[in-house]
Amino acid sequence: MRIEILGNDDLVAQKAASLIAEEARSAVALRGFFTLAVSGGKTPWKMLRMLTDEDIPWKAIHIFQVDERLAPEGHPDRNLTHLLESMNKVKGILAGRIHAMPVEEQDIDAAAAGYSVTISEIAGRPSIIDLVHLGLGPDGHTASLIPGDPVLEVTDKDVAPVGIYQGRRRLTLTYPLINRARKILWLVTGSEKGEMLQCLLQEDQSIPAGHISGENALVLADREAASKLTR
Repeated sequence: MRIEILGNDDLVAQKAASLIAEEARSAVALRGFFTLAVSGGKTPWKMLRMLTDEDIPWKAIHIFQVDERLAPEGHPDRNLTHLLESMNKVKGILAGRIHAMPVEEQDIDAAAAGYSVTISEIAGRPSIIDLVHLGLGPDGHTASLIPGDPVLEVTDKDVAPVGIYQGRRRLTLTYPLINRARKILWLVTGSEKGEMLQCLLQEDQSIPAGHISGENALVLADREAASKLTR
């Protein structure tokens, strides 16, 4: 696992957008399309806004969600709401290729299975996503892989439901799918992430994030998040 430390969250977002654009161009040239899975958060929304200014073959891009809360369409709790706002400049071009987690369905297990099928129709079987973007919670969670939740033990599904966390149930990509990704890009900003960032870099499996493969992973962190790192 590699880490690059930048001055602030704006620089982290800009660097991430540039790297994603580069990966997209390379994947489209090589395979004809690019698959990206994105998480939520303040810095990621900046990243996505900056990404829309990059030179990218948008008509060959497919965007998936890493996780999503069970909430009505357009609700501010939904990652999708902010994703669409952040990508407003290109969402018309991407019509039909921003693949929302179907969290409004009554049967959440069927919704998870259906989203796995959606991913596999584009990314193959077993599904391999080109780049998965992840964040890191102060409790060590990533995606909606929450400490103590049974989802941490799922090995036979690419998408699974999660119990109530911070007031809502969720859907999330699971370890098997995330760890098959060609690239994993972590964005870690803010001083409250410092301790967990140290654990992540040590691949400490006492936290959910520590079970993510570091083989093809890059961490972009700001100075605040990196302030507690030891050599």
